[in-house]
Amino acid sequence: MTTIFDNRMCELGEGPLWHPERGQLFWFDILGKRLLTRDGDSPRHWQFEDHVSAAGWVDRDTLLMASETGLYRFDLATGERDRVAPLEADNPVTRSNDGRADPMGGFWIGTMGKAAEPRAGAIYRYYRGDFRKVHDGITIPNAICFAPGGRRGYFTDTFGKRVMTQALDADGWPEGEAEVFLDLRAEGLNPDGAVVDSDGGVWNAQWGAGRVARYTAQGAFDRAIAVPGTNASCPAFGGPELTTLYVTTARENLDSPDDAQGCVYEAPAGITGLPEPRVIL
Repeated sequence: MTTIFDNRMCELGEGPLWHPERGQLFWFDILGKRLLTRDGDSPRHWQFEDHVSAAGWVDRDTLLMASETGLYRFDLATGERDRVAPLEADNPVTRSNDGRADPMGGFWIGTMGKAAEPRAGAIYRYYRGDFRKVHDGITIPNAICFAPGGRRGYFTDTFGKRVMTQALDADGWPEGEAEVFLDLRAEGLNPDGAVVDSDGGVWNAQWGAGRVARYTAQGAFDRAIAVPGTNASCPAFGGPELTTLYVTTARENLDSPDDAQGCVYEAPAGITGLPEPRVIL
């Protein structure tokens, strides 16, 4: 059964992250320029002047957070942030979007045009001080996630309705060409954020469909969890046993959004997730 985890409505909810050391969920409202969490039963948020979208955890009190201008160390106790690397800081057209840490300790982040300008975005990887562009010409980067062991990654350009898979080398860098993992064009589905479970299944939030669908490691549809928010944007595993699926949603692009839109939902996944890896700076 799907229930509301947090009823604060986000214009564009994204980037849910279950911090394994804190046992706490963090997520973003990209267009609202804020990072949100719940500390026990108490809601909390941090407000920013620029768009923020995704994060990985560095230690108990530090996140590596992506904004439209860079990657930043963010101190949860003080609210201070220090730039680790610039991210298209000289390009006012773009902002950051989907991102996730990989099992080798790297952090991947996508960029896109603020008005979804065609092919204006790219995907980058930060790894131990090395920050490289790994894919370009992307309109809406999403579904960045990694198979158990870290030797395979996934990503999508939501605009093209195909989820790609990419072999990775022992350090987590792309190896060879990306290949099609899911082709959702015939179904008219829009692949958004994604996460991988402990069996290698890929859970993909599908924008406009109000659901998160699970696909096997071979790309076969397995099942779906419905959420009341029409624009499901990204899932994350969390809870004490990593068996709860959290899903962010968005009010963006809805003509008359009701109170179900933009909330964060939770549901039993029926399977165990993987703990989010620590980012190694």
